[in-house]
Amino acid sequence: MPLMTGEELLEFQRREFPQTVDMGISVEELSDTHIVIGMKTTDRHLRPGGTVSGPTMMELADLTMYFLLLAQIGPVALAVTTNLSINFLRKPEPGSLRATGKLLKLGRSLAVGEISIFSGDMSEPVAHVTTTYSIPPKR
Repeated sequence: MPLMTGEELLEFQRREFPQTVDMGISVEELSDTHIVIGMKTTDRHLRPGGTVSGPTMMELADLTMYFLLLAQIGPVALAVTTNLSINFLRKPEPGSLRATGKLLKLGRSLAVGEISIFSGDMSEPVAHVTTTYSIPPKR
């Protein structure tokens, strides 16, 4: 059972990272090893040509892994990304994104996850991400 609920994760985000609260995200599903994050895109998330920008998808993937990790270890603000690798697979449409995250390994000092990002009703992912987080030592 996760240590933090979706609402607790969103409250933590509002408190610790107020600069990100306008991302338009929601926690749709959460378990010990899985999370689904929804995001409503706006004009600020688009690049010329009307597609969702790469940095927007990277921000969503990073937040997805961060929330999945915190749900397991509790509110540790200083857990940080040490690696994020993204493959852009197809053009995302403006409107909504959905990130599905899976925790592959949770150790004492590192966590590894995989995220797939979907656009609108598309059944195939628009991006695939692997990421590693560093977990600070407990005091």
